[in-house]
Amino acid sequence: MRRPFLTAAGIALGVVLLTDVLRVWLPSIITIFGQAASTPAELMGGFALLWFVGAFAVVPLLRPLGPRGVAVVAGVALAGCRLGLLATGGGQAQLYVASAGLLAGLVWLAATAVTGAAPAHGLVLGLAAGTAVHAAVGTFDLTWQGNPLAWSVIALLCLAFAVLLPGVTNHTTDSAPGPAAWFVVGPVLLLWTMVAGSPALAGTAVSYALGEESGIAGPAPGSALATAVLSAVSVGLLAAGALLPRPGVAVSVAAALTLCAGTAVFALSWGSGLVAAIPATALGLGLALRASGLRAGDPTTGTRQRGFAAVGGMTLFAVAAVLYYASYDIGYPNDWVPPAVAVVVAVIAGRPPYPRVEPARSWAPLPVAVVATLAAGLLMPTGARGTGTTATPGTVRVVAYNIRMGFGLDGRFDLAGLTAAIAARRPDVVLLSEVDRAWLLNGGHDTLALLADRLDMPYRFAPAADAVWGDAVLTRLPVVYTATSRLRAAGAPTGAQALGVVLDLGGKELAVVSTHLQPPPDDGPVSQAREVAAFARGFAAGRPLVVGGDLNTQPGDPAFAVFTDAGLVDGFANDRPLPTSPADAPREQIDHLLVSPDVGVTEVEAPRTEASDHLPVSATLTVF
Repeated sequence: MRRPFLTAAGIALGVVLLTDVLRVWLPSIITIFGQAASTPAELMGGFALLWFVGAFAVVPLLRPLGPRGVAVVAGVALAGCRLGLLATGGGQAQLYVASAGLLAGLVWLAATAVTGAAPAHGLVLGLAAGTAVHAAVGTFDLTWQGNPLAWSVIALLCLAFAVLLPGVTNHTTDSAPGPAAWFVVGPVLLLWTMVAGSPALAGTAVSYALGEESGIAGPAPGSALATAVLSAVSVGLLAAGALLPRPGVAVSVAAALTLCAGTAVFALSWGSGLVAAIPATALGLGLALRASGLRAGDPTTGTRQRGFAAVGGMTLFAVAAVLYYASYDIGYPNDWVPPAVAVVVAVIAGRPPYPRVEPARSWAPLPVAVVATLAAGLLMPTGARGTGTTATPGTVRVVAYNIRMGFGLDGRFDLAGLTAAIAARRPDVVLLSEVDRAWLLNGGHDTLALLADRLDMPYRFAPAADAVWGDAVLTRLPVVYTATSRLRAAGAPTGAQALGVVLDLGGKELAVVSTHLQPPPDDGPVSQAREVAAFARGFAAGRPLVVGGDLNTQPGDPAFAVFTDAGLVDGFANDRPLPTSPADAPREQIDHLLVSPDVGVTEVEAPRTEASDHLPVSATLTVF
């Protein structure tokens, strides 16, 4: 006899484990296989698609091999790889264990589809549970924590999944979902983890809405509660849309409108518009899932189509994610990708005939998921909010660091290494480049909030490539004024900006500009250097000035000369050579602090660490 809740719970746990594997696999493709963009994009794309091709090859074999047995074996392999990721320690082992886990997850998904199990209830429950768990760990995935608690939690999840596996596929029914119901799993998973169900994006949206100042985000009182509420509302809207008792034409139209509107706002927003994009996308996904629902069919026919549909939907997940994020390395418009995926979901969900009403009892845990998400959201890091002068009047310790979205040379998210490298310098001001606040490609972390929280330093964040990728200034010193200026791409695919912060040094003021220049292909960032120099001079307005960050230019280059010609002084001139990249064998001098003549620079350091692909640079600045 079929037990809907057990089926839904088993699928939900599988979705949680598969999502966790994807949060490791995606950044591993970039940082380990891609070696920070030194590998051609075509080769990275081919490697990624290879694992999906493998899953497609298995689908025709599912019927003769027995899909229930294959689902159990593949599910156990997925759980084993998820647990094994804790033990890899990064590098090639991490890449291939994550890849094997992905393949196992795809085969499990396809085999489960072939058996005739219905995905909708389990998918919604899994998405809600995944958001609650990711919020509870503060977006700092358990894989990267690797402590006894992480081992215990993941082991329990894997054990529960293994226990439920036989029950997911061991059922009898007079009908089965059509292929469309399984195809939407992949695109729905993408839009949920990228937009609607991302706690990191919720936290970033709140930091814009509550701490916004001229397009600059920062922590504000009530950030934690507001983030928790936004995440819980998103889960609630997903469940509410999926619970509608009578799906029909109106539901399909509402799904299309809200889903497309939410994803469009997400793609185009550079600030507090994200607060609207998240719940709209969540409601649209819930309505779309309800509209797709179960379409009665013979469980003994169409089995191969359901398997292919499940893998095909996940392939769309991969292709769309690559198309969206690769634009920041290759250079082409990408704001159409999320709405395009939304259109695919809406079209598939809106096709008649409309599904019959499903039993409500398998949805009972969803209110618990909403409450759990609200409680978990209160644990989200928001960064310190208070300020207080810690520096000697007129003297300030500065660190500039390109943190590569938080990933070390071993391909692991190295929050501890970053924190140690910065904290050891005892900084008053930290300038960060390549700050990621919610990219699914990098695991969906709010790297800035996590780092600011551990350093106990308030932050100011300015977007560069999109609303959640840019540069930041962290400081406990009182902030007098802030401003930001977006820089022209000039042929460089990744966006750039200049973030200015005026600090009170106890009677004296210092203008600080944090930037990350993006050179166009086969050229230096000369035009962006001119823009930054002009912005910095105007922003400082006669105050002592420091410009710092990853400038992607070396002393003697034309772009570097732009700054010195503008009256700035190479703060590291007396300590050259000072190579900072790559971190394991530094030979390029591309991370700098340039100062106005009324600022002295001493105690220069570029400490060795592999917490990023750059070394941090630090110095003590004295304002005369």
